[in-house]
Formats: sequence, C-alpha cells, structure tokens
Amino acid sequence: MDINKILSVCDHTLLLQGATWDEIKNLCDDAMKYETASVCIPPCYVKPAKEYVGNNMKVCTVIGFPNGNMTTATKVFETKDAIANGADEIDMVINVGMLKAKNYDYLLNEIVEIKKACADKILKVIIETCLLTDEEKIKMCEIVTASGADFIKTSTGFSSAGATFADIELFAKHVGPNVKIKAAGGISSLEDAEKFMNLGASRLGTSRVVKIVKSQN
Repeated sequence: MDINKILSVCDHTLLLQGATWDEIKNLCDDAMKYETASVCIPPCYVKPAKEYVGNNMKVCTVIGFPNGNMTTATKVFETKDAIANGADEIDMVINVGMLKAKNYDYLLNEIVEIKKACADKILKVIIETCLLTDEEKIKMCEIVTASGADFIKTSTGFSSAGATFADIELFAKHVGPNVKIKAAGGISSLEDAEKFMNLGASRLGTSRVVKIVKSQN
C-alpha cells in the first residue's frame, strides 16, 4: 500500500499528560508535512493549535478522556468549548460502567447529545474495547449506529490494551453503513496499519506511523 495513503488516514496523536506546547507544535509541523488526516491533541491546546495550522490541518481533540465517567452535561460542555476553540473533530469516551450495567438508553442519549453539540463536526466514539466482552462491543456497534455518530473507535491508548485486528473485523460486521471505523492504540508498524485498513478501518490513531516514515527519510 502506498505510504501516503496510510498517512492520509492517520490522526497524528499526542495525548500524554506532560505534553508541552512545543511538542504539540512539532506534532502539527509533522502532520502538515506528511499530510495526515488530523492532529489529535489535548483540549487545552486546541485553540493555539488551530491558530497555528489554520486551514492547513484538521484539529481533533478528546472529550471525557480517558475514563469516560464524567456526567453527560460535562462532556457536552467540553465538546462545545472545544468546537468554540476551533476543533474540527471530537473523539469522546463512553461511560463503560453504564455499558456494564446495560444502561443502553443512557449511552445512546449521551452520544446523541454530544453529536448535537458537534453540529457538523465529526464525532468519533471511543468504546475502550480492551475492557469489553464481544457482546458489549456488538451492542456498542448498534448504539453508535443508532446515535448518528460518524465513527466507532477502539481505544484511548490509556487502558490495558489498544486496537486488535479481531475488534476491527467485529466492528466491520456489526456497524451500520453510516459508521466508519477508527483503530487506535498500539499500532506499531506500517504492516499493522495496512492490515487495519484492509480489515475496514478508515482512520488510525497513532503517532508511530509518522515517526517510522521520518526514520526512513
């Protein structure tokens, strides 16, 4: 697969707690140079990053990150604030405890409310697959499909594991035609990135792909 095609679906990501503005700026520089899909960064850096990149790069940020167990109202506020600051895409974390308790109406309502707050911006729903059974993953495919969200996403990268090929295959079988798939967490090689794409992922959350390409130049 053409390396530029892989880069074009990468959300070039830096979400570490100690990330500084200089590191975020370097991330943006690399993302613009290698023409990735977006940069995915902490909410506090959205405004300066958008001012820095202008229309040359989409800025993605995270909501309810990384645990997802804030109130819906808090997540909606975070979303509105991020978009007011210039975010083009929102990656939200579901409330895993509510899923474990089978409180499906809560989950659907929360995603719907956040999607409303996004207006015409892209919404990706992180379900943290490493904490879920296959039955729970399938249920979330159904809920995300019903919610009107744009993507279902595997992982935050901050829990016990990241994306697996089996999870992308499962998503591809169970999401509706209106839902795209994002694999994130632990994508460590170009071969893995290509396989995730071939299995159905149309977006990859990773910092390593750009690093690999830079090391080869």
